Amino acid sequence: MTKPARKSKGPSIVSLVSAAVAVVLGCFILASKTSAQEPSPNAPPRAKAAIVARIGAPASSAPLPVAAPAAEPSGEWKKTAPADSADRSPIDSAVLGPKGGVPTHATGRFRSPFGDPEAKTPVNIRVGMLLASVRQFDIKEGTFEADFFMSLTSDRPMPKMELEFANGREDHKSVLADTPTFKLYHYAGNFYSPVDLRDYPFDTQKLVMEIEENTHGTDAIRLIPEAEHSHLDDGFQVPGWEVAYIESRTLNHYYPDRFDNDDMYYPQYQFHLGIKRFATSAAFTVFVPAIVIVLISLSGLWLPRAELEVRSNASAPMLAAAVLFHFALMQALPATAYLTRADKVMLAVYASLMLNMIATWLWFVFHERHEEAIFRYGRMVVPPLTVALMLGGSLL
Repeated sequence: MTKPARKSKGPSIVSLVSAAVAVVLGCFILASKTSAQEPSPNAPPRAKAAIVARIGAPASSAPLPVAAPAAEPSGEWKKTAPADSADRSPIDSAVLGPKGGVPTHATGRFRSPFGDPEAKTPVNIRVGMLLASVRQFDIKEGTFEADFFMSLTSDRPMPKMELEFANGREDHKSVLADTPTFKLYHYAGNFYSPVDLRDYPFDTQKLVMEIEENTHGTDAIRLIPEAEHSHLDDGFQVPGWEVAYIESRTLNHYYPDRFDNDDMYYPQYQFHLGIKRFATSAAFTVFVPAIVIVLISLSGLWLPRAELEVRSNASAPMLAAAVLFHFALMQALPATAYLTRADKVMLAVYASLMLNMIATWLWFVFHERHEEAIFRYGRMVVPPLTVALMLGGSLL
């Protein structure tokens, strides 16, 4: 009995060209993922060191470094004019050296002009936060808009303070209460918070609001987060995201030296909002299209050599589709110096498609008498390896 005539001796020229173009595009995409992430132009400079105090921690702050004793001011030094009002600034009591420059304090724990040598114990200020809304979260830039209420409650009269956003800018401020021991503000502003996409599309992002007092150091005031007064407003939601957690904490923020004797620590309050993607939406966005591409490619394993052209056309177009799908995913995310979970899944897709194509190319490597063995073992080996690759890409 004679074998049926073959329709083609190999894959069509169009299939081979499509496969080559797809492989080149895939290499370009993977190479671009290794580029370092560019910082957002809105990102403020970060502090070099900080001492952390989380919610529930004792009210006492972390121990602060004590400056070396300063020499007594000579008769040539000039003292700045003292303040006559209750809003005295610590810099008013600093003294100038004979050559001018930065005024310093000869007494107290810090020589910085922002230190307060007259402060015996810091004023304990309890901070509460009600986050009303978060809008315009841009995952490519790491920016978002926030609207919130902030309360300050102290055990003694507070000094005059100027609160600033360390990682953003203020767009609106309303003073709802301003008494010596209680203050309530309504803020609206834009913030920058770096994103972590290692688990994309099942990632959880942390939106951070940093509020800092730069006119008084930790020797004069101490910020204490209040968990019982930190909440989200009724009906709060971030479109496309689910709230995972909220957290508030305070830091003793130390700046690298900006001027002579810049040894002061500054109190900083941080409010963290954790948001995560909806799992169902994430699965249908990334995993379902990737699995469909692999299944269509695997269907060609059941086509014999007599249908070689049809079988090759089931692989090369799917490789091109995988590259284009991967490229579309990248457009919605910033450049990262690491692979996301979605990238690992797409690597598994590329490897699975390559296995399928190798099972076809083996017919051109071995003699025709091995045709049936290659056809049979290809269906036995490639599908299990494909399942293992897809699981590895999804779980690693």
